[in-house]
Amino acid sequence: MDYTTQMDAARKGIITREMELVARKEKRTAEEIRQWVAEGRAAIPCNRVHKALDPNGIGSMLKTKINVNLGTSRDCMDLDTEVEKVNRAVAMGAESIMDLSSFGDTRVFRRRLTAECPAIIGTVPIYDAVVYYHKALKEITTEEWLDIVRMHAEDGVDFMTIHCGINRSTAKRFKENRRLTNIVSRGGSIIFAWMEMTGKENPFYEHFDDILEICREYDVTLSLGDACRPGCLKDASDISQIEELVTLGELTRRAWEKDVQVIIEGPGHMPLNQIEANMRIQKEICKGAPFYVLGPLVTDVAPGYDHITAAIGGALAAAAGASFLCYVTPAEHLRLPNVEDVKEGIIASRIAAHAADIAKGIPSAMDWDNEMSLARKNLDWEKMFSLAIDPEKARRYRAEAKPEKEDTCSMCGNFCAVKNMNRILDGEIVNIFEE
Repeated sequence: MDYTTQMDAARKGIITREMELVARKEKRTAEEIRQWVAEGRAAIPCNRVHKALDPNGIGSMLKTKINVNLGTSRDCMDLDTEVEKVNRAVAMGAESIMDLSSFGDTRVFRRRLTAECPAIIGTVPIYDAVVYYHKALKEITTEEWLDIVRMHAEDGVDFMTIHCGINRSTAKRFKENRRLTNIVSRGGSIIFAWMEMTGKENPFYEHFDDILEICREYDVTLSLGDACRPGCLKDASDISQIEELVTLGELTRRAWEKDVQVIIEGPGHMPLNQIEANMRIQKEICKGAPFYVLGPLVTDVAPGYDHITAAIGGALAAAAGASFLCYVTPAEHLRLPNVEDVKEGIIASRIAAHAADIAKGIPSAMDWDNEMSLARKNLDWEKMFSLAIDPEKARRYRAEAKPEKEDTCSMCGNFCAVKNMNRILDGEIVNIFEE
């Protein structure tokens, strides 16, 4: 190849196979995709080792993409169950799978994903280092942290969350401005603890250039992790979050200088009235790099329903410029999600993403809704089922309450406005009670 990364190719004027595939999916020209990748406003995560990948583009001018977090833990070690979740997630439209495995031989699952899964694969190397070395946190060396990054690149992951925005300076500021919920990022808490115990600088920050070389070699997209994302509404938009974002903006520039693609991770828990402003600030500080948000969750009081709180925040965030939504399941804050939780989380996130795409004016986004509206006007139930974001549930709900007449539903019956309007406009008589 005459290029190292998608960004390198784009800057050289080369339209890659991946850019062409993304252009077809997005109903854009390949030249538009190339230009956005060259500018850093869009990313196509695609490790050259991930041969099963069906590439997708991430950027605010493209369809909003969905990421699904999965993986093994000490309490849930069934690889087949996790693979089932992955397969169902992809079938339901998730473009990205993030492996957050934190127990056992994590490499087996990771390599299986990159060998078989067509979705974008992401990981968080800091979790895996703790599992892989299996020793006291403070005894993990700088070199060992970096070796795990290379291992994940070799295994074919397309993007990695690297917690490089929290450094010694940010940690000091954090301790001077304490939060209600402190640091809720798992990776952020691990690297904060390591810095506190060793007195050393964050190795991912200190050796950022070494990480860039690894990413450039394999074409891994950097997802710059938000260690200081707010874990409750009260902590949203505080000095720790904003200071870390400024650092991520500086690291974005350095990554782009090496032709490494970048995604910026964002909040977190956040009141509705702060979301749009946060999207604008991120765009400005990080020069339009794609924004990847967890939620945001717009209230803290709905355990068991956080897929809804996240969908509300996600729709607003994506409409205001976020590119990538990390799904949240009903099990958030409570336990590892099961297969049904995964489904509920994906559907909620897809609704949020699609609603945002309509608001942003993404080409053809509203065509789907227009088709559904036409099917409803025609009382074409099979067509409605086929167009539904969850056909199985839509079909089941109708079957559970069969109407007396097939052309109505059990809510309206002969009072059905659609049926009666169709008849009267066709010159027929409408006589509700005698039918």
